[in-house]
Amino acid sequence: MSTIDLNSDLGEGFGRWTLGDDAAMLGIVTSANIACGFHAGDPLVIRETVLGARDAGVYIGAHVGYRDLAGFGRRNMDVSSAELVADVIYQVGALQGIARAAGTTVTYVKPHGALYNTIVHDARQALDVVTAIREIDPTLAVLGLPGSEVLRAADAAGLRSVTEAFADRAYTPEGTLVSRREPGSVLHDAEQVAARMVQLATEGTLTAIDGSTIRVSAESICVHGDSPGATEMAAHVRRALTAASIDIAAFAPRAGETRTS
Repeated sequence: MSTIDLNSDLGEGFGRWTLGDDAAMLGIVTSANIACGFHAGDPLVIRETVLGARDAGVYIGAHVGYRDLAGFGRRNMDVSSAELVADVIYQVGALQGIARAAGTTVTYVKPHGALYNTIVHDARQALDVVTAIREIDPTLAVLGLPGSEVLRAADAAGLRSVTEAFADRAYTPEGTLVSRREPGSVLHDAEQVAARMVQLATEGTLTAIDGSTIRVSAESICVHGDSPGATEMAAHVRRALTAASIDIAAFAPRAGETRTS
């Protein structure tokens, strides 16, 4: 590939609690997955992050999750379809309202945490998420793991599906993310992470946690904003990709706009 997007999970503070350096990350990434209040984020934090993304020319995505503020959205939940559809609509709508007031728009949806991992395999919840997105705004793209049920459902519903890879997460031989409960699931060496992302962008492969080589197709790379040294890692990844002649640009331009780096 010659062009790839960099995204990060932002707006994940709450009240007096601050998580990550959103301002610094917005100077590096091209797409921001902004928390919508269910796993993190309050109206002030969300609005400030939206304004920062607008001013930095970074595209905005709704980072929707389970209603799990205490668990940061990382606990599995067996919610009903009616509840999950309503919850996703609620979160996307809240972010759209804040973005509209700021003179900008939401262009995609990326599920968060346990919801993201669940809808890799759970066809019912995957369809619920896609149903919610289609009902509130069918122009929104859906960002997810290659081969996941949610991207299959998005394709079937006529929504734009966008594949992503994770810079700072280990992969199983099956191409899914290693559980955070397992040792080695989160990567911290910036040089190793950057080299892996160059391998992904130039060869379409990654090395799984067992040492095997797996095929991974991705239009976007995520660096988690809450990881230690996240901004330094993201900057390292961007420099390495640029040095490998990979352009960094958002995957979801708004109508009438062009991709920008």
